[in-house]
Amino acid sequence: MEMQQVHRSHLLKKFQCLMEGITHQGNPTLLRKIYTDLYITEGGRGGVNEEHEVRQIERASWREAACDRPIKCNDIFKPLYPQHKSFKTVLTKGVAGIGKTVSVQKFILDWAEGEANQDVHFIFPLPFRELNLMKEKTISLVDLIKHFFSDIRDPSVFTSSQHRIMFIFDGLDECRLPLDFRSNPKCCDVTESVPVDVLLTNLIKGNLLPSALLWITTRPAAASQIPCKCVNQVTEIRGFNDPHKEEYFRKKLSDESLASRIITHLKSSRSLYIMCHIPVFCWIAATVVERTSDESGSGEMPRTLTQMYTHFLIIQVSLKNSKYTEQEERDEEMIFKLAKLAFQQLEKGNLIFYEEDLRECGIDVTAASVYSGVCTLIFREESGLYQGKVFSFVHLSIQEFLAALYVFLCFSNRERNMPEQQQTSQLSALFRATTLHDLHKTAVDLAIQRKKGHLDLFLRFILGLSLESNQSLLRHLLPQTSSQSQSSEQTVQLVKEKIRNQNKSDRINLFYCLNELNQHAVVEHIDRSSGTLSVVMLLPGEWKTGEFKFETREEYLDEFDLQKYIKTPEMDQTELLSPDEVLQKLMPSDVFKSSKSAIMQFCPLTEKSCSYLAADLTSHSSSLRQLQLMNNHLQDSGVELLCSALCHPNCKLEKLQLDNCPLTEKSCSYLASVLTSHSSSLTQLQLTRTYWEETPDWEECLEWATKSPLVTLSSSAGCHPDCKRWELRLQDYDLTEEICSCLLFALTSHTSTLSGERLWIMGEGERLCSALSHPNCRLEKLTLDNCPLTEKSCSDLASVLTSHSASLTQLELRNNKLQDSEVGLLCSALCHPNCKLEKLQLYGILTEKSCSCLASVLTSHSSSLTQLQLSYSHLQDSGVELLCSALCHPNCTLEKLQLVRCPLTEKSCSYLTSVLTSHSSSLTQLELTVKELMGLDGHLTQKSCSYAMSILTSFSSDLTPLELIDNDVQDSGLKLLCSALCHPNCTLEKLQLNHCPLTEKSCSYLASVLTSHSSSLTELQLRKNYLQESGVELLCSALCHPNCTLSKLQ
Repeated sequence: MEMQQVHRSHLLKKFQCLMEGITHQGNPTLLRKIYTDLYITEGGRGGVNEEHEVRQIERASWREAACDRPIKCNDIFKPLYPQHKSFKTVLTKGVAGIGKTVSVQKFILDWAEGEANQDVHFIFPLPFRELNLMKEKTISLVDLIKHFFSDIRDPSVFTSSQHRIMFIFDGLDECRLPLDFRSNPKCCDVTESVPVDVLLTNLIKGNLLPSALLWITTRPAAASQIPCKCVNQVTEIRGFNDPHKEEYFRKKLSDESLASRIITHLKSSRSLYIMCHIPVFCWIAATVVERTSDESGSGEMPRTLTQMYTHFLIIQVSLKNSKYTEQEERDEEMIFKLAKLAFQQLEKGNLIFYEEDLRECGIDVTAASVYSGVCTLIFREESGLYQGKVFSFVHLSIQEFLAALYVFLCFSNRERNMPEQQQTSQLSALFRATTLHDLHKTAVDLAIQRKKGHLDLFLRFILGLSLESNQSLLRHLLPQTSSQSQSSEQTVQLVKEKIRNQNKSDRINLFYCLNELNQHAVVEHIDRSSGTLSVVMLLPGEWKTGEFKFETREEYLDEFDLQKYIKTPEMDQTELLSPDEVLQKLMPSDVFKSSKSAIMQFCPLTEKSCSYLAADLTSHSSSLRQLQLMNNHLQDSGVELLCSALCHPNCKLEKLQLDNCPLTEKSCSYLASVLTSHSSSLTQLQLTRTYWEETPDWEECLEWATKSPLVTLSSSAGCHPDCKRWELRLQDYDLTEEICSCLLFALTSHTSTLSGERLWIMGEGERLCSALSHPNCRLEKLTLDNCPLTEKSCSDLASVLTSHSASLTQLELRNNKLQDSEVGLLCSALCHPNCKLEKLQLYGILTEKSCSCLASVLTSHSSSLTQLQLSYSHLQDSGVELLCSALCHPNCTLEKLQLVRCPLTEKSCSYLTSVLTSHSSSLTQLELTVKELMGLDGHLTQKSCSYAMSILTSFSSDLTPLELIDNDVQDSGLKLLCSALCHPNCTLEKLQLNHCPLTEKSCSYLASVLTSHSSSLTELQLRKNYLQESGVELLCSALCHPNCTLSKLQ
């Protein structure tokens, strides 16, 4: 049909390009190139939602997507369920700028190109903002269509039953026609001339063209204008979800790296990212970032809404200046007029306005196109009904920004700009403010009074414009604006006070207000009467507030963990108080003051926090006894402040941990001064794995400490008999000759009361061992991890062990590559009558040959060994046999044997079983914590399971976790294991059977364990098993049994 083809061509030409933000100015973009799917769902009907639309966006973002039924744009007239009929009238809701008009455009474009909805023969889009211009007209439906679409000349389009027609009425919220569905006369004739509003009500009610399809779009607040009985389906456009946002920016910005940076940046700020649900805001953000980012990528991106919109205004004015070079009107005058227009229309609740509204504000309508970068001109110059002009701002948020700017400009230049007739307006109080704080207080009160949040963004912008950083941007456009950057601290305290007293919705906007003032969204409040500290904050990653109450009773305040109160930069980079600032705010509260221990690791804190902590430590009221500052860069100045406080008579701190804190020589000297102080209460100083920024003068530092009458120093130092013993941990260091000299001095000091800790010795072994044999040395525990010990080193250690004056009772030689001969030297010493060693760790050392030497130690009547750690060693069957034979010897006093991650075969398990069943064995604990019970091929066999069973049922077994991951245990093997798990002696609590091919029969054996009254099992892992439905039913039934003690099932 020729007329239909002409009509399609007309619509294709009209709707194939998208004019983002403006409709008359700018560069057109093909819709298909930029279009990003919108999230459309069933919208229900519900009541009228009069809340501010940003609040509605926030609320929509909380909903679980799984609860919604998404609808494709082209499918809105199709039934949601097969048994339903197609819809005749669809009402689509969505907040301003969410994509209603673009959805209409995409729907029409797909139809015009023959891609969708081809059962429809004609589509007639009739925007309400254009129908408003015909408010006084009387016209028939046929003539109305002819005037809008000159290609439609044949009235049979409306009268023929062969034609299916669709009308699209976009923007019901902009309608200024009196849609009186009760009183308007009935009209059934498409040729009858009636007022336009009568045509519309009869089309919607179905009196006129009852078979026509109708699509009406609207903002939520106006949806109730259409009677429920006239609508078959309600949908809601939610805008962009998170994947849509990324897709849009990657399509909009040709520079891939810039697109990635803006996505990352926007995600870091909730107040910006939530606005990205609105496609128009994405366009604004992309426009701003594209202009403000330089080629190096170092350009500062806006971090608040006020910054974003200020930059947007500057960009649009610069575009205007480049296009209209001969304009006489200054930028300042133009902006003030637009801001006045925005404020007046915001007061009236208008989103669209007409020529008379512009004239009221002194705007020349004939030159209105100059303003169109900021104020969209809906301007048509075609014949017929397209000659009127309708105006609106690009988005409601821009109107609110300009309205706030108007208030700020009037306040800044009160003598020149103060409005004359504002007495009748509710917002008139804003113009009576004499100070910036008064203005803020008035704005906050007015916004709170509007319970639906209609002034939420307006308030944020008023507060944000008071910052000097935003004013300096504006001065490029408004040079005569005086600075109004008074301290915002009063306003911050006012907002925080309001937060404590408002409901959740108001709280959220007030939190955003704090962000506009560059303040972190944490508000603390101490209620002395109830004894609680209430901390209210905007939860990380969530669009809601959380209120946490912390009891101040002593038993709940033993520990203060700063990590609970701070957000890391990875979670939120822009709405972030530094950890130093969070600590400063919380220290006056009871939640900190009453704590005995403070954990502040990985925060990261700087020297600023040291000053706050020093002040607390020196106060009479401080309760701190332990302070953990691991992994913080405190710097010399920070350490100096802490050490000065530690020497104060009021300081009661006993334990300080500075692990992984980069320290310099100067920092060490400060710490040494604490150690020599008579007034210090410090008993433990931990410096594990500390990174030294420079080589410290250890000799000087340690000698200061050792010369103190109060303290002797070493790896774990003792102190004067009148003082509590304290420990200094020096773990994982390369100790030089000088350091060893200092340590040896401390070890041999007659005042030493050493109990021991860890040392990593690099060289100086002979001198160390000489010190360990000194009569004054009381070191009981020595750890030599990852040390290159030689045969000479082992000989020196052996001499220590055989010395009658040595005090060593624990020796740890983990991860040292000892030869069999070197192990033999140590074992000989262990059999000596003078040897007092009770605990020996040969972690990852022992071989099969070494086992014979160790077996001789275990059978020696003079051996004192009670605990032996041989984990991560490849003992082989012969080695295990030698050890187990020794364990059954009457002279053996060993009580605990650890064989963690030692690969044991079936034969090895049989040897261990004989020990567990021996009457002469002293063994009470056997640790086999992972996959020790494996076959020669690396997998458990049925026989292995039988040995595991004997171990599990032994009264001496201390096996609590057992991992059988990726083993083909088979039904028979699992049956044996499950039988053992039900034995009264079995203490196994955790069983892992991941990736084991379990059958239904296997599940029945496991179910019997779960229902056994003697089972100790609390955790069961069955991941990556293809359990049959019948097997799952057996397990579920067992979980419901009263005897089941399982608390975790995976």
